[in-house]
Amino acid sequence: MKKYILDLKVKSVEKMAGRYSLLKLTSDQPLPTMIPGQFVEVRVDGSAATYLRRPISINFVDKDHNEMWLLVAAIGDGTKHITSLVEGDNLNCVLPLGRGFTLPDSASQKFLLVGGGVGVAPLLYMGKVMADMGCQPTFLLGARSDKDLLMIDEFEKYGRVMVTTEDGSQGEKGFVTNHSILSNEHFDFIATCGPKPMMMAVAKYAHKAGIECEVSLENMMACGLGACLCCVEKTNEGNLCVCKEGPVFNIKQLLWLN
Repeated sequence: MKKYILDLKVKSVEKMAGRYSLLKLTSDQPLPTMIPGQFVEVRVDGSAATYLRRPISINFVDKDHNEMWLLVAAIGDGTKHITSLVEGDNLNCVLPLGRGFTLPDSASQKFLLVGGGVGVAPLLYMGKVMADMGCQPTFLLGARSDKDLLMIDEFEKYGRVMVTTEDGSQGEKGFVTNHSILSNEHFDFIATCGPKPMMMAVAKYAHKAGIECEVSLENMMACGLGACLCCVEKTNEGNLCVCKEGPVFNIKQLLWLN
């Protein structure tokens, strides 16, 4: 897939729960085709402490308004600078990068999309694409409390939404792997993104249940093109660059189940 370096214009910045912000970006030209699960490398201008681009998942693509959304957690200098941008600013992005999630072969397939924290980001666009295909995904979203849940209203536009919170303030109490839906329903495919312990727990559940499962890894990245090798993951197929061969991997490729 062809890669582009684009100066995108900030259309809006919406402050969300906690340290999260939603950036909506646009361009004078039609945005390139993007696949759910892919990411962009963002250049951080004006931050003396930030030398490398920041990899950020593609949260959503609104083709009608020619927008790409990025859900950003302000953690370090780079991401704090990105979330401080305002309407009219430019953001230089390399896109689209990486390999995305597998999509259904037919509308009858039951997909479960499991996310936690900022890891919910790529699942919104995946749900939109699936809905456009005539599928109804089920979202299983986890957070520490109801205050940490992100974009629930948006997810509800494209499928069923199930929620767990660690303190029981919304949905079922516990972790995503404790949710009753995993005992009461069978799914054909699971896609997950979020904290590694959560994804590993989901992967083990899927493996035990005989369900195909893909995870989106968040290894530290630099170039985003597979040249610097800083994001290498040891797999059953050898050492693979997460930025190029991933970030989405089938759990059968990983060493998590060994």
